Amino acid sequence: MKILVTGLNGTIGRVLKQQLEALGHHVAGWNRSQVPVDDYHRMEFYVGSVRPDMLIHLAVNSQPTGRADENWIVNYQWPSELAWICKKFKVRFVFASTVMVFSDLAKGPFTIFSVPDNNKGYGFEKRLAEARVLYQNPDSILIRLGWQIGHEAGSNNMVDYLDVRNREKGEVECSTRWLPACSFLEDTAGLFLRAATFSPGLYQADSNTGWSFYDIASALNRQLSAGWTLVPADEFVFDQRMQDDRTAMPPLSDRLPQLKQITLNRL
Repeated sequence: MKILVTGLNGTIGRVLKQQLEALGHHVAGWNRSQVPVDDYHRMEFYVGSVRPDMLIHLAVNSQPTGRADENWIVNYQWPSELAWICKKFKVRFVFASTVMVFSDLAKGPFTIFSVPDNNKGYGFEKRLAEARVLYQNPDSILIRLGWQIGHEAGSNNMVDYLDVRNREKGEVECSTRWLPACSFLEDTAGLFLRAATFSPGLYQADSNTGWSFYDIASALNRQLSAGWTLVPADEFVFDQRMQDDRTAMPPLSDRLPQLKQITLNRL
């Protein structure tokens, strides 16, 4: 297959590219300096010239230029236009959304029937984009993602957050009462590989079956021998998990066996 991926150099994109190419797929990227995301005709021409079998939209506004309304253009208008262009060219469109469509006040765990309620910022823009994408192209596939977990610092993932926070503050406060939606990068990329076989609609990707942020950070700390100073805290209480058996995400304990011991210690 020929697959066009926006955000190809991002956190998930780099892992996805490796997996796609390992399977013999042809992967094309999107250079925003050459194909501006606010120029419909150039976007349409580019997709038409590439003629992909599938377009996976991962990109977010990770490198803002300071333009007015840039977040809105990138997070809402761009996926809306891509959905329509893919409909026109009969290209399967896969849109990466986020658990942040739910506010911190929402009651999880969330199913696909839970009503998104975030009314500000990135989560609000993604919430509106979800609805707009399905309106523009009902054959689209939407996948909500949680926090991504890598195996080293240096990219936008949980390990990077913990490493940077520990260096800056000398310690990291980790809630024992926050159950974050999260998955390892390899498993998320694998889900996008399988998305070509999905029926149109909304899906949720989460590998956390019941561990707190403190549990996960502690397991990562031991597995990576990171040397972080983790401080348990209980101020932030939130069950952010997303449930969707159709995505068949492997549990975190498959890649973090230490979590199994944490579970046993509680029994």
